Amino acid sequence: MEKEQYFGVSVSPLNYEEIISDLSSRMARNEKSTIIAVNPEKVITAEKNEELRELINSATYQIPDGIGILLASKMKRGNINSRVTGVDMMDRLLKFAADEGHRVFLYGAKPEVVQKASEKIKEKYPEIIIAGIQDGYEKDEEVVVNKINEAKADLLFVAMGSPRQELWIRKHMGHLHPKVYQGVGGSFDVFAGHVKRAPAFYRKFGLEWLYRLMKEPKRLKRQLALPKFLIKLFFAK
Repeated sequence: MEKEQYFGVSVSPLNYEEIISDLSSRMARNEKSTIIAVNPEKVITAEKNEELRELINSATYQIPDGIGILLASKMKRGNINSRVTGVDMMDRLLKFAADEGHRVFLYGAKPEVVQKASEKIKEKYPEIIIAGIQDGYEKDEEVVVNKINEAKADLLFVAMGSPRQELWIRKHMGHLHPKVYQGVGGSFDVFAGHVKRAPAFYRKFGLEWLYRLMKEPKRLKRQLALPKFLIKLFFAK
């Protein structure tokens, strides 16, 4: 799996199916895997932040979550042919867990959000085993670690926001039972139905950023990372 590099940040070229196939093999070998989403904003920040860059690069899979990474790969004639968004990756993993009988743990967000997300996931995938849930307000990390281990979860989704969730995973992964770890940001809110995703048209053409900008004009400063990234990449060539 040869990864592409953008200003020192690695990005995996695998699509959803390839990641799950590879993950399944790693799980069979009792290997642990981590998934982190990469977008232009994160690349630009990581270029100047060595800790964040190392955190991203140390993950097993750096998924191209953002149209900017896809466009960058096309500019470089790379092998990234499709976006792999964090929320859709989580959804694919939930289906994988339901199909294969793997146990899932949800950690993070508000109590009512993680509870509702768990219920909605069970409605969507009746066969899934939600081994446990824990909101993000428990201050004692040992309590959280013990709860996850007692649940004997195979997949752990952590919703704390990036990079806090990835830092938490890295800190505790060595003494946790799960084999698969994904930081999922606000995905629990999406599964709970508290946050609506962009309509299918926007998602199909990679225009979720435009939809969010129309809904929240205050995001303009953050969205400027996309043209800045592409211009920087063009001149770097």
